Amino acid sequence: MNQKLSTFDIIGLGFMSFAFFLGAGNIIFPPLAGSLAGENIVLATLGFLVTAVGLPLITLIAVAKAGGGLTTMAKYLPAKIATLLALVIFIIIGPSFATPRTALVAFEVGIRPLISDANATHLAIFSVLFFIVVAGLSISTGKLLDMVGKVITPLLIVLLIILATTVFMNPLADIGQASADYAATPFVKGVLEGYNTMDTLGALVFGMLIINVIKSKGITSRTVQYKYLVISGLIAALGLTFVYVSLFYLGATSQGVAMNVSNGGEIISLYVQALFGAPGQYLLSLVVGLACLTTAVGLVSAMSDFLVELKPNWNRKMLVVANCILCAFVTNVGLSQLITLSIPVLFTIYPVAIALVALTYAKEKLDNKPLSYAFVLSVSLAFGLLDGMKVTGVNVDMFSFLPMFDQGMAWLLPTIVALLIAMFVLKAKKEKTLVSA
Repeated sequence: MNQKLSTFDIIGLGFMSFAFFLGAGNIIFPPLAGSLAGENIVLATLGFLVTAVGLPLITLIAVAKAGGGLTTMAKYLPAKIATLLALVIFIIIGPSFATPRTALVAFEVGIRPLISDANATHLAIFSVLFFIVVAGLSISTGKLLDMVGKVITPLLIVLLIILATTVFMNPLADIGQASADYAATPFVKGVLEGYNTMDTLGALVFGMLIINVIKSKGITSRTVQYKYLVISGLIAALGLTFVYVSLFYLGATSQGVAMNVSNGGEIISLYVQALFGAPGQYLLSLVVGLACLTTAVGLVSAMSDFLVELKPNWNRKMLVVANCILCAFVTNVGLSQLITLSIPVLFTIYPVAIALVALTYAKEKLDNKPLSYAFVLSVSLAFGLLDGMKVTGVNVDMFSFLPMFDQGMAWLLPTIVALLIAMFVLKAKKEKTLVSA
């Protein structure tokens, strides 16, 4: 059997991976961060790239290294705990937050500016239509590469290049002053802002989806699957870096056209209208619509595949439809409310996801894997919960002695220490043997 993809298929696979990651958060958060970072744009952008590009790429490779998705990576935990962890992450990036957010951003940035007096009814109609299309594209995993990687994404990339080139060649203002936390700790603030893309969580589920697409092309060798997943991840990482740098610069030079705005969607919309006029809004609507659509397809497909893996007798098509119905319902909560609700959840779960990836890379050095996984993940969850409580306004100042507590990363040092203890202190119990005289 042929264990090689054509160059065209490899490029399509990379484009598909890029499109899965390039969604709602990737478009609305960088412009606002760039606007607030101002003169500190370089440090803020580098910090953002750590959690929005570096960690997702490392996570994709960890999925390939583990040879499976979330449940495989967490296999040293008790089975029910591993399944629960996977289910929680799928719910977060599925119907609770990430997938409905794709429809909300597509509406707020791509549709609302085209409709006078847009209201909740318009959003409800759009959410239904959006998820009908998502369901149609998600039904067949085997066609994802052809539909997304070879058709939709090339068009998306062309539109993004047009926008980025124009922004760099004709910025609307000089780079502004840094404000808020970006004035004091721009790199750390950029790192935390990268949480909002949810791409590290996305990589935990997209990795297995991409492997399934590779399998659908007849590639059965684990080694070859690993190779193509890494290549596709590198292509996606390069594409995301290009987009983030462009949008950070757009935000940093937006003071002349976007004053006192509340989110990055407004910034990019006003900027594009100032650059291109009315046709610019149609260009932006198409870019945002395609980006959000492809990410929604990836998330719905990944969650449906996970549930079928969990319960093989469940019907995948029905799971896709049910997921889309639930997402359409949650979409009508509204963008601002959804973002507000998601932030403490992300501060809590991101450390756990990062710790799981670190354990995957370090597992050969762990003598007692079950105890090590339970210990490290428990520590990351405990301190991640502390950071999550802090951003909700709960008074946890009694823990202010912790390094990076003020920056919202109290979890980092304890998790690193826990991992070192797991590697060098925790040992497996040795079975006693009786030696007869």
